[in-house]
Amino acid sequence: MKALKRFTKAREAGSIIFLVLLVLLVGSLNPAFLAPASLLSCLNDSVVFTLLAVGIAFVILTGEIDVSIGATMGMSAAVAATILRDGGSWMTAFFMAIIVGTVVGLINGWGVSIMRIPSLIFTLGVNGLTRGMIYVYTTGAWVENLPGSFTKLANVKLVGHLTVFYAVTFAGVLAANYVTNHTKHGRYFTAVGDNISGAALVGIPTTGTKITAYVLCGIFAALAGMAYTSRIGFVTPTAGNGYEMKAIAACVLGGIALTGGQGTLLGAAIGAIIMSSISRILVFMGFSSDYDNTLTGIMLIVIVVVTTVMQNREIIRNHHEILLARTSEELKTVQEGA
Repeated sequence: MKALKRFTKAREAGSIIFLVLLVLLVGSLNPAFLAPASLLSCLNDSVVFTLLAVGIAFVILTGEIDVSIGATMGMSAAVAATILRDGGSWMTAFFMAIIVGTVVGLINGWGVSIMRIPSLIFTLGVNGLTRGMIYVYTTGAWVENLPGSFTKLANVKLVGHLTVFYAVTFAGVLAANYVTNHTKHGRYFTAVGDNISGAALVGIPTTGTKITAYVLCGIFAALAGMAYTSRIGFVTPTAGNGYEMKAIAACVLGGIALTGGQGTLLGAAIGAIIMSSISRILVFMGFSSDYDNTLTGIMLIVIVVVTTVMQNREIIRNHHEILLARTSEELKTVQEGA
């Protein structure tokens, strides 16, 4: 009973329930969707979006945003792919991809945290700059002819139809979720997003925390770029274009407040499964996957509206309770004086 109460109070509980109901609904319309291979494919297909969602979750938890994450993923993928195509080692490609993600993260952290430029504006500019650099770096051409040994990595199975990629990704998410929820420094992200002034007063390095969040976001985008390259087998100049919207939607769907300070990385990962499964769900329901972006946009709008209404009601209720408490105290004082 206590475990059930703890579950219902968790912010990601709603996304888990929504995911289960969605699976049951689609399964009732098309039982083939409930086949183990089909369900595990939903998990395997979510690797890239899970990494992106968890990465941007660090930033959103601090109360900021990063709309350059898709371009960062694309740039990291392009750099890694060219190294692999030209005969470089996997380690070199991995290292250079991480360097790209780290540099973009540092630039974003510097602009937002030190220069105090609004995160939406600054990361939008970095998005355009990075996307342009991808075209310059690749000369507008696809990066193809990657080693077969690398492109086959994404399909290596751990158990049954579950890939090693997703198993490792999920294990990483659990580890990161534990750090952010149960360690002193890990809780800095939510503390800064909840009340940055209060966090500074108790000695939390708010500027450093935000820069760290952007760097982690860039690193996770680079990891997503590596996973994307292995799964797709080639990289185009538009790789990752529009992925930031799904990553943000996954976070919101997973219970992370866009205002910061609330939510978990695990919730972002669950939201990523839902968002990455939309195309498959549409096919099983007999619709064209062309509606993918439309449905994603609708879900994001609905979620934000519902969340905003609930937050406003909570604020009004808290103000009402405070007013009642003050009124009762004043009445008690008057009665005692009489």
